[in-house]
Amino acid sequence: MTHPPANALRIATIDMHTGGEPVRIVTGGLPALEGRTVLEKRRFFREHLDHLRTGLMFEPRGHADMYGAILTPSADADFDVFFLHNEGYSTMCGHAIIALTRFVIETGLTDKSDVSFNVPAGRIEARAHRDAAGRILRTSFRNVPSFVYRRDEELSVAGLGNVRFDIAYGGAFYAFVDARTLGLELTGADYARLIDAGRRIKHAVMTAMPIEHPFERDLSFLYGTIFVAPPADEQHHSRNVCVFADGEVDRSPTGSGVSARAAIHHARGELAADETITIESILGSTMTVRVAATTKYGPYDAVIPEVAGTAHFTGQHEFWFDPEDPLSRGFILR
Repeated sequence: MTHPPANALRIATIDMHTGGEPVRIVTGGLPALEGRTVLEKRRFFREHLDHLRTGLMFEPRGHADMYGAILTPSADADFDVFFLHNEGYSTMCGHAIIALTRFVIETGLTDKSDVSFNVPAGRIEARAHRDAAGRILRTSFRNVPSFVYRRDEELSVAGLGNVRFDIAYGGAFYAFVDARTLGLELTGADYARLIDAGRRIKHAVMTAMPIEHPFERDLSFLYGTIFVAPPADEQHHSRNVCVFADGEVDRSPTGSGVSARAAIHHARGELAADETITIESILGSTMTVRVAATTKYGPYDAVIPEVAGTAHFTGQHEFWFDPEDPLSRGFILR
């Protein structure tokens, strides 16, 4: 067996995917993280260990669309977790919660089927759903209060013309655009065009209007653009493609995105309480979402979405960070 250099940092991970979207879960080797809350831990990681984010997410260990999660003990939940991507750090991630719920149960970190996570956006309650033999078939979670921030806005976007959109929050803020109005197909064939249009819309909205979370400044930014179109399978409600961070394309329907869509459809009278809809991804993989409850969140009428999906294990890794490697912090080519 080949051995790492004696002075190499060794980071252990387990990799999973939810509906095709990867999540790399760090299981060992990290230096101690300072902080009491998940936001304090994330801030410490960003200020002192960001080279590990880039090293684990970027090439040669990852790729431009890699995604990661740092799981830590919690003072008032089962776990604290924050999320990594090519641009930095997410506030909430539904596909990761779906995967992490299965992960903590099947690796023995908990013996419960109901699991609570503190994420930067708030507290998430998740559940594993099993068959008669005890195997986990799917996992679900109740998200943070989700609400419509802006409705029926319109902006002139360079290269695209006038673009109509809504902004809604499902643990992160997204601009929602009807893909048909831009002549976009929500398939792999339009992958590059979707990235280009998603970036253009995101930056145009960020320039034109402030995004303000009602309680937390760290959550006050536009995370991405979500294109919406009719489904490929007529039994489903619709299809989502989320372009987030620095041009990442979510392979899943996006858990925080379908949460925000539940808020939009409920506000428009298109989704009743306890009604479940199924939303496709660019791959055709699905998540379901329903309005489990309604609430008030600061000045906003909000919903508590319940999202469900399936996750699978893909591998176990030990990555070596050789201090003499000039590319140990990673790089991205797209």
